[in-house]
Amino acid sequence: MSPERFQQVSKALADPQRFAILERIAGNPGELACKAVVQELSISQATVSHHLKELAEAGLITIRREAQSAYLSPNRAVLEDYRRELGRRMGLDR
Repeated sequence: MSPERFQQVSKALADPQRFAILERIAGNPGELACKAVVQELSISQATVSHHLKELAEAGLITIRREAQSAYLSPNRAVLEDYRRELGRRMGLDR
């Protein structure tokens, strides 16, 4: 993972609401409808959309659009790369 990508992912995960959204998406066994995220959180649709955009730009989630709906899933490969890089940087993977 490049240093730039590592910083981008770290920044995306630093926001508590974004982290909570990612946890919800990653904890779902399949795709999660965007509507479900909006309904579960006490934040506006616009704020959820902003957070989803940040997570997608960092590569942490994928968004599949179907007609008027969006479906979210975690990008487990990026999450695993980040976990490994964090472990390497913190000296945990020795």
